[in-house]
Amino acid sequence: MRFALVAAILFSVSADHDHAHHDLGNIGKAHIETSCNAAAQKDIDRGLALIHSFWYAEAEKAFRSAAAADAECGMAWWGAAMSNLHPIWAPPTADERKTGTAAAEKARKAGAKTARELQFIDAIATYYAASDPKQGMAEYEKKMAEVERANPKDREAAIFHALSLLGTVSPNDKTYAKQKQAAAILNRVLPEEPEHPGVAHYLIHSFDYPELAELALPAARVYAKLAPGSPHALHMPSHIFTRLGLWDESIASNLASAEKAHNYITRIMPGAASFDELHAVDYLVYAYLQQGETEKARELLEKVKRVTKIDNPTNFAGLYAISAVPGRYALERRQWKEAAALTVPSNIAWEKVPYAEANIHFARAIGAARSGDLAIARDAVARLAAIRQSLLDQKNSYWADQVEIQRLGGAAWIAHAEKNDDEALKLMRAAADLEASTEKHPVTPGAIIPARELLAEMLVELGKGDEAIAEAQRVLRDAPNRLNAKRLAEK
Repeated sequence: MRFALVAAILFSVSADHDHAHHDLGNIGKAHIETSCNAAAQKDIDRGLALIHSFWYAEAEKAFRSAAAADAECGMAWWGAAMSNLHPIWAPPTADERKTGTAAAEKARKAGAKTARELQFIDAIATYYAASDPKQGMAEYEKKMAEVERANPKDREAAIFHALSLLGTVSPNDKTYAKQKQAAAILNRVLPEEPEHPGVAHYLIHSFDYPELAELALPAARVYAKLAPGSPHALHMPSHIFTRLGLWDESIASNLASAEKAHNYITRIMPGAASFDELHAVDYLVYAYLQQGETEKARELLEKVKRVTKIDNPTNFAGLYAISAVPGRYALERRQWKEAAALTVPSNIAWEKVPYAEANIHFARAIGAARSGDLAIARDAVARLAAIRQSLLDQKNSYWADQVEIQRLGGAAWIAHAEKNDDEALKLMRAAADLEASTEKHPVTPGAIIPARELLAEMLVELGKGDEAIAEAQRVLRDAPNRLNAKRLAEK
């Protein structure tokens, strides 16, 4: 049986709505000027603070509460539509797109009393009107640029424009042009909004790359303090700590995030696991393994294995963690037979996140090839090829490339096991080069094993020690303090 679909809590938009909200703690403060009444304005600002920490479900509740408080408040429905758009995570699911489109239509119907508010509403309506999410995000970014230009003193216009820029980033652009443009906007707003959760949050995303991560360290160390009630605000600094190999800080960040997410979901959906908690656990397992703390990683793995229900069963972050954690635990410890024996859980709708399922097949392929079970390895590589094709059919080129990196790595180690070492090195170098040409997705702390690290290990086995050290050193430039890369670099 697949993960039970946890029923969404429905908030009716009625005149007698009591505006009650769960006490989430300190979620930070944000404000956007609207022409709505005072009760609606209060809920809009609450939703705004929540949306800036990507707490989309709670944000939508706040915005719908605002709509109940003021039937003529188009900005309340603007917020509900925005709560179904995740510029940095992934395009809306079919259900989210349906909800967001309906909210955008309600925003237009309710209207607004100022031209500026109508511009915000028009921008989000433009996104949902596009048939292709990528095209929609590009058009939305252009609209938000217009909103910012027309309202130079509106700090929220600037912040949302910066976020929209991050939503149009190409993972193959190594100049980081749009990220730097977003950061320039945010740094301009920062002196006026030093305690705004979105400014710190989006600066971290702007610089979440090996070459830029050091620039985000101040923002990383302040963001959690601005919104400690938010699981994502507590987690997000660990992106930078992970980039810089600061494992103690990453662990502290994710322990706090996992606890906050667990306590929240236990209160509102007893028996369910939170996707925020699972996301934090993936980062925790990664960090613990880099410190050689395998027992702590194992305890978290066992916790993941016990998950039978998720608060949001279609959220890719939770499902990604469920597939990544077992693979990390086996492969980082170089337990090849353990990796080869991994199985795909049958209670998850993997067709919604095929790239997450790929993590399991990658671990199986590497583990089986390196422990001599080539039948399992070939089966896993064939499954990776099929998943890649399905992603190409969906025009999801980014994740198709990520799966191709895994397929090439598995095929390389099969060739090595068959003593076809020229082909093995060719395939492994192709995997490493493809990985270097793109960027990791924010959903993951890093590859299950970096392709270049696998290349270094293959070179060691082929007696090419100097080349192996050089490749391991390249791994460490992008992923400082990776345990196995350090060991390879020292040989």
